[in-house]
Amino acid sequence: MTLPAIAALRERWPEAQLEVLGYPHITGLAQGYADATRSIEARPLAGFFVPNGILEPTWIDYFAKFSVVISYLFDPDEIFANNVKLCGVKQYISGSPKPSDLPAARHYCRPLEALAIYVDEPVPRVFPNDSDRAVATKFLARLGRERIAAIHPGSGGEPKNWPVEKFAALARWLVDEMDFQLVVVRGEADEVAANQLLGELAPRPVTQATGLKLVELAGVLERCALFVGNDSGVTHLAAAVGTPTVSLFGPASSPIWEPRGAQVRVVRFGVNDVSHVRQAIEQVWR
Repeated sequence: MTLPAIAALRERWPEAQLEVLGYPHITGLAQGYADATRSIEARPLAGFFVPNGILEPTWIDYFAKFSVVISYLFDPDEIFANNVKLCGVKQYISGSPKPSDLPAARHYCRPLEALAIYVDEPVPRVFPNDSDRAVATKFLARLGRERIAAIHPGSGGEPKNWPVEKFAALARWLVDEMDFQLVVVRGEADEVAANQLLGELAPRPVTQATGLKLVELAGVLERCALFVGNDSGVTHLAAAVGTPTVSLFGPASSPIWEPRGAQVRVVRFGVNDVSHVRQAIEQVWR
């Protein structure tokens, strides 16, 4: 959800050196915007998180080359901020890591107003590169058909998950009546939900997407005709590559985190919500 902010910086200064410092498995999603990425877990960076820490000269030189640093780190005591400023950064802008009153994408664009950059309708976009798309092509070659629906029955927290039996009812409709080939996305947190869903769908053929890097998964989702999932990062990823997306939001999910896009629909848990999801699918897919 920070991608619209990064994209706005790139648009304002197309020739600037723009780099992203973060967790390596996530920063790859900024390809197409950033010139380079670096790991925030790098051991020599540790001194920047300690008051009066010993700052590694290489990292001092690294930060010193930037005119502006924008940080979304949780840094209530400004330890990281003060250490980075010691490197000679001309302008350091802090943004809150947690949205509270605005949709997340708009929240993360707000710090850019200090640079006179205003983003009216931020929509995250992810652009897989040729390598990611090659992995996706190889993965999807085993399916043998073009009409593919991806389903992600899990999320980062069980209270956010739509009941598996409802996912199963929807999936049977997609396979039996809509002639979709199913791909079930599963990560480490999705084992229980994914296994239960697969059991309820037997003997229908289902392909599992697991063990892929985020950028590779983005390449797979980009090729799907439809995605259905809970309030999760994978759902945001599907929406960001432009796949028609239906997201399920329950009482444990805040509207702040709703995915955005012209081909995105959000359906709330409730009575007859399977039929509501089917209606939403027909809207975004047809």
